[in-house]
Amino acid sequence: MTDRKDELAENLAKVERRIADACAAAGRAREEVTLIVVTKTYPADDVRMLAELGVCHVAENRDQDAAPKAAECSDLPLTWHFVGQLQTNKVRSVVGYADMVQSVDRARLVTALSKEAVRQGRELGCLIQVALDADESGRGERGGVGPEGIEELGELVARSPGLRLDGLMTVAPLTGPYAGREQAAFERLMDLSTDLRRAHPAANMVSAGMSADLEQAVAAGATHVRVGTAVLGVRARLG
Repeated sequence: MTDRKDELAENLAKVERRIADACAAAGRAREEVTLIVVTKTYPADDVRMLAELGVCHVAENRDQDAAPKAAECSDLPLTWHFVGQLQTNKVRSVVGYADMVQSVDRARLVTALSKEAVRQGRELGCLIQVALDADESGRGERGGVGPEGIEELGELVARSPGLRLDGLMTVAPLTGPYAGREQAAFERLMDLSTDLRRAHPAANMVSAGMSADLEQAVAAGATHVRVGTAVLGVRARLG
């Protein structure tokens, strides 16, 4: 192995132990939690090494970085998740490689994703991004729709051709009543997931938790955790 591959293997093993320990503490089976490695800012070579080490799910948050990387890695058996705020002018590109968009937060975006998924003959998994710091506008500081907007947006996704409503996603908020209370935030997301599944039983994916708070997410019941830094290392500052 190369030094970089050795490093990635060691980091993956540490994250795997953290997830396994968190599952054991919560009385959950390890198989209930899927690891998504967030590969943003890292090169296609790292993605290829991760795939060789058994990673199946990777995530990106900027189309201009993700599109060429996904093309370079198109031969790999990976599921690509788009997790960043998505502008409608990037939808055509994103639908070309993403298997799932975790940041669906407004009707206009749903309409654009549906139109493009149909045009490309694809079925695109969608998660409603929930903003637990939503202000009066119903929007969060880092995107997302307030809890009161989930039902309407979920119905729109569910009836839109080319789209599949898979569940909910959140990022632990930095402001508002849940700031610094990651466990409570993720437990609130689970309650919202329960509500959504009454109307849409198959929408059972709950994406929450990152490198710093994956244990709290697993304890709350998250089905997917999005881990970048703990696997790939601290990113260089951008800009």
